[in-house]
Amino acid sequence: METTQLTKNEFNYSDILSQVKQVFDLLDVSENTREEYKQRITSFLLFVKKFGFNRNSFLEYKRYLRERTDYSVSTKNKYLASSRIFLKELNRQGLLLSDITQNIKSFSQIKKHKRDGLNDNEIINLITYLQSLENTAQNTRLKTIFSLLTLQGLRQCEITRLKFQDIDLINKTAFITGKGRDDKEQINLLPETVKNIQEYIKLNRIADGYLIPSKSNKNLNKQMTTRGLRKIVKDILKVLEINKNVHGFRHYFTTKLIKNYKGDLLEIARYTRHKSLETLQIYNDGVKLKKDLPRFYKAFEEVKF
Repeated sequence: METTQLTKNEFNYSDILSQVKQVFDLLDVSENTREEYKQRITSFLLFVKKFGFNRNSFLEYKRYLRERTDYSVSTKNKYLASSRIFLKELNRQGLLLSDITQNIKSFSQIKKHKRDGLNDNEIINLITYLQSLENTAQNTRLKTIFSLLTLQGLRQCEITRLKFQDIDLINKTAFITGKGRDDKEQINLLPETVKNIQEYIKLNRIADGYLIPSKSNKNLNKQMTTRGLRKIVKDILKVLEINKNVHGFRHYFTTKLIKNYKGDLLEIARYTRHKSLETLQIYNDGVKLKKDLPRFYKAFEEVKF
């Protein structure tokens, strides 16, 4: 790859590296999103360091990602998006004379879930395990986290942002900061969630600040990271030999509603808070397909080899 001068000065790996913090710190995004961008941009920077930088670097990086068999299409798009945003910001700030990301599309993704959420049996195993634990401050913390994931369908970032003053246990409501939203929105808490939060608050003596603060030495009592939350959840799932990710709880929550609300997506959206019914339709299609599988099997039951 031949290096082409695209900026007012020579644009090499060292120049790009020095701009990373400045570029992402100026973005109007959440702190978690900013940190994710910073982590993923390293891949693009190493690519540029190895092959040099020219007008086709973004396209060539996409071709490199296409050949990565260890990345899912979703992961490839996240890496591509990080480098796209980075390069566009360099161009906007006048550090890059042209936008080399123009007319280069993201990877095409099939609009269906690649992995199932937790099923009823896995949830029962989880509940049985949690019920077997002693009623300690640490264990009530676990029960609160899993209540918010399973019974409320909260996203990881929504749990980490939740504060003590956002909870109204008398009216069984909470105000959460949803994904991509600035205003807080009210949700209704199920009785089981309220019970677990009450016990958790009592034993952990929570009176202000974040509802579930970090316990790490570095961020003690500050906002817990989504990575920290994932580790807590994954450690329990590993013990129970449940091979699902944390988002699988939201998948379970949404699927449960679809089954009980007979596919009434408008009503379901009030509880899942999906911005687009198209996303809910993906869940609905999955439920309908599983329900129809016996008929599909029956159509070929006489074909034996």
